Amino acid sequence: MSAKYALGIDYGTESARAVLIDLADGHEVTSAVYAYADGVIDEVLPDTHVRLEPDWALQNPEDYVRGFASTVPQVLKASGVPAEDIIGIGIDFTACTMLPAKADGTPLCVLLEYRQNPHAWVKLWKHHAAQPEATHLNQVAAERHEPWLARYGGKISSEWFFPKALQILNEAPEIYDAADRMIEAADWTIWQLTGNETRNSCTAGYKAIWSKHEGFPSPDFFEALHPRMRNIVREKMSERILPLGVKAGGLTAQMAAATGLKTGTAVAVANVDAHVSVPAATVTEVGRMVMIMGTSTCHMVLGTAQKIVPGMCGVVEDGIIPGLYGYEAGQSCVGDHFAWFVENCVPASYQAEAETRGMNLHQLLESKAAQLHVGESGLLALDWWNGNRSVLVDVDLTGLLIGATLATKPEEIYRALIEATAYGTRVIINAFEDNGVAVNELVAAGGLPERNKLLMQIYADVTGRDIKVVGTAQAGALGAAMHGAVAAGAQSGGYATITEAAARMAHLQDITYTPIAAHKAMYDRLYAEYLTLHDYFGRGANDVMKRLKRIRTEAR
Repeated sequence: MSAKYALGIDYGTESARAVLIDLADGHEVTSAVYAYADGVIDEVLPDTHVRLEPDWALQNPEDYVRGFASTVPQVLKASGVPAEDIIGIGIDFTACTMLPAKADGTPLCVLLEYRQNPHAWVKLWKHHAAQPEATHLNQVAAERHEPWLARYGGKISSEWFFPKALQILNEAPEIYDAADRMIEAADWTIWQLTGNETRNSCTAGYKAIWSKHEGFPSPDFFEALHPRMRNIVREKMSERILPLGVKAGGLTAQMAAATGLKTGTAVAVANVDAHVSVPAATVTEVGRMVMIMGTSTCHMVLGTAQKIVPGMCGVVEDGIIPGLYGYEAGQSCVGDHFAWFVENCVPASYQAEAETRGMNLHQLLESKAAQLHVGESGLLALDWWNGNRSVLVDVDLTGLLIGATLATKPEEIYRALIEATAYGTRVIINAFEDNGVAVNELVAAGGLPERNKLLMQIYADVTGRDIKVVGTAQAGALGAAMHGAVAAGAQSGGYATITEAAARMAHLQDITYTPIAAHKAMYDRLYAEYLTLHDYFGRGANDVMKRLKRIRTEAR
């Protein structure tokens, strides 16, 4: 029998990446990347003069289809693998990333009559303009003592599905009326690949308040939220939710012709980028937290029972691995944090030095920051440049740097920003452990662990835990391919379960970052100061950050 392969397509914030995986051992044969033509839309709608308000983040759904149609032929050509040996396809996606569409799947934003309305476009995961709707939703849920609220740490984020849907209804009821479907972009993309409209249990569970025992919140709740939302699930969504790893359908003849794949190739139901990375990180058991570290960080851990953890993003039975409870928490600003600083706050002399030394600015700053002793800069930062996802669940919080003087250098600030994100991760770990969810070891995935060794050592020192690193820079795509192999099934050369796939296809690097005792002791002191600032600015003692945002809005 010839070797068998699966395709994993990782739909990220800026691009789609297709990776071809050998099912025998998880070897990455080749990959291709498509940078979204319209990228992240946060200022002006494409081909219009329509300007967006602050905290908006949109995308063009046509980029998702173009991403598939562009990358797959490249992968086939570069690999030389016959199309008949590619038995499965899986995708993962940023979430909640959602859009309104017609009954046949046509996105409203591609229709001329709706194209200039921002609410007709895809709302990206980091669209935070639905915070008033999230606040209202949380108030209504608390007043009604909705039992599901605790499963999401006591607050539903503005990033999630129903605040975004409510914002459409509040601000553009004509778009809400025109939408036959409100759907995750992940599920919409599978619809385009297979011709079948499906809904996956991961995005439904973590982003749309669904559980396999209770389903969605009741129509009474939605009516209390807004009278016209009473039947949103029945009218604009679906109550048929499919578990991870099942086959959504076969690749359509149209998509096969566009890519060179075989018509009918098994396509798995969609998955979320962070969650699909967990089995790709060799984690199919409890006690090992996976940190998917990129523009933001998602913290994923498994448990044998449902525990209530304040500030977590959610706990979903079978949400990551069948038979276990999957917990999610996260930080909204990590890689974005460092990129903001490098793009806006580094002098030209550093750029010149980096060019002379054959480095980029991140590498130069990492090199310089690594020479500093722990605490030497006298700086401390709060990592809220894009709000706080866990454990405060408040997008209206903003960043803070304290301790700067006229002698402060860029590398000192760069290190302080790294340390701030490590402290934020420690807050999350402590919240889990304090509420009965063990976190004994950390496994890092994503782009940052590959690029920044200083960051990884700081995280080990701050958290006091060993950190291992996934054996691929493409954990999302690998995990998606693994689910594609499960959708194809063992009879076709794939796998019967995701656990079996992980045992054969997932690997770790040989490197382990171990805490340095002296660093840990100093970081314990700095972390105590971080907690003081965290609670003072984040828990209502001083709402100056929110007042400043209101003043900014008034001044525009």
